[in-house]
Amino acid sequence: MADTNTTFLNEFILLGFPREQILFSLSIALIYTMTVLGNLNVFSIIQVDSHFQSPMYFFLACLSLLDVCYSTVTLPAMLANAITGNRKISYNRCLTQLYFFVCFGGTECLLLAVMAYDRYVAICNPLHYTTTMNEKVCSYLVMVCWLCGFVNATFHTMMTWKLTFCGTQHIRHYFCDVLPLLQAACSNIHDSQMVLHIVTFFLGFAPFILVTNSYIPIISTILKIRSSTGRQKVFSTCSSHLIVVTVFYLTGMVNYNGPSSGDLFAFVQVSSLLFGVVPPILNPIIYCLRNNEVKRALRVFLTKFCISFK
Repeated sequence: MADTNTTFLNEFILLGFPREQILFSLSIALIYTMTVLGNLNVFSIIQVDSHFQSPMYFFLACLSLLDVCYSTVTLPAMLANAITGNRKISYNRCLTQLYFFVCFGGTECLLLAVMAYDRYVAICNPLHYTTTMNEKVCSYLVMVCWLCGFVNATFHTMMTWKLTFCGTQHIRHYFCDVLPLLQAACSNIHDSQMVLHIVTFFLGFAPFILVTNSYIPIISTILKIRSSTGRQKVFSTCSSHLIVVTVFYLTGMVNYNGPSSGDLFAFVQVSSLLFGVVPPILNPIIYCLRNNEVKRALRVFLTKFCISFK
């Protein structure tokens, strides 16, 4: 028992890193830089430009800030581990990383559903949009998303904290996440798995159904637009949104309900990257940089920024 406790409180070794350290390090550095710059630019533009005061842009600003936090939890640590070759992570750092990764991921699941509902009201019920999605309602919705994210992360972290880890603490992943830690545990993980399945339903499957139900009438309304140019433009934007959101939810559900042992666990590693890395870098492009108003504001913002340094 003493040996178990000593190991339990010590450190983990991450085994998910590939042998091509230089290529992997460059890829992570590029992805993180693009993610942070893209999302911070979008957030800054929305904050300083008075044209972007609608609920849609309020949610986009929240999403951009959330994606910066979401990426910062894992990518810098992955980059440091890849460059130094040090695969060790302390027990406390591991649980901290787990907490914030689960928190930000759960918050984004709900926030994307809220944004889909916002688009549904704006396109399908435009006359009621200003009263339905007023400033107070929008603030409450974002607060609920964050609150659910924190509660979800607290549950998972507490359940993981109660687990016992024996022997050499190998985690078959790039960072500390729920499923790899459950696989590494040598105690009974039945309760943790049940919590995982329940949370996946409420924060994964249920929001995904809400998003789908929001986009079905949106697409139906778009198809009724008489102008083929306008119809094609709006449909292209909405389809891009739906594709990114679908990838996010499906890979997230696979990530937390996929295979937990054997060679198939490599599939979980890939789905985890798709769930935690791809959406934050694509969201600024899909939601904002395809928007003519945002592109115009970005050009003005960059022009002023360049002039100020001359």
